[in-house]
Amino acid sequence: MSADKLLSFLGKESLEGMDFLDIGSGSGLHSLAAFDAKAKRIHSFDFDPLSVRTTAKLRQLAGDPPNWIVERGDVLDVDYLQRLGTWSLVYSWGVLHHTGAMWQAIENAAHKVAPGGLFFIALYSSNVVKPSAEFWLDVKRRYNAASPGKRRWMEYWYIWRFGLGRNPLQLPQLLKQIYDKKKGRGMSYMTDVRDWLGGWPMEFADDQAVVDFLKERFDFELVRMSTGEACTEFLFQSPNNPPSSRN
Repeated sequence: MSADKLLSFLGKESLEGMDFLDIGSGSGLHSLAAFDAKAKRIHSFDFDPLSVRTTAKLRQLAGDPPNWIVERGDVLDVDYLQRLGTWSLVYSWGVLHHTGAMWQAIENAAHKVAPGGLFFIALYSSNVVKPSAEFWLDVKRRYNAASPGKRRWMEYWYIWRFGLGRNPLQLPQLLKQIYDKKKGRGMSYMTDVRDWLGGWPMEFADDQAVVDFLKERFDFELVRMSTGEACTEFLFQSPNNPPSSRN
């Protein structure tokens, strides 16, 4: 995500005066976007050591800014989160549904939002996934339990059914998509296929259930929601006087 795209969804011209907590930083591109958007303080953490190293490399390429910290952490580790305090912008894109305890992860992350702060998350949506969430959860379980040879077969099956739509005449269009993705984002099609099939643990969330959960538990107000893609993006705002501190 670029700084422009991040700011566009947030409805802001910059992140000056705001701090940014990146839960599940992955490649580090989202934290870099926050840095480019002039966030005053950035804290990036991920459970995966390789992701931590990748984010740290991006931080190094950005000039080792002292206001950007990168470390290993777990959104399900309450003691770790407690040490982080609260943040004016808590961000987690495509991460919380891979923890094995999605609703607990959402709750833990929401606790890190400062009064009046923003909560920007993206979750795989059960409202748009096809054929169904149950179908894909079964595929993912079988892929992770399969032998290397069986996994290759499942990858070819995925390309035939979903990449080509069972129509060999769609091959030129698929090749163009692969080229465009590689050129525009530097992404490998086969890596994407393996990531999708092998992404486990994994949960899907109903869009309205997410809105209701954060309203009921934290009194968060939905500011903006972007639907229709695999992941639904949500932007919430915390009340200035959170429920836990009210008389």
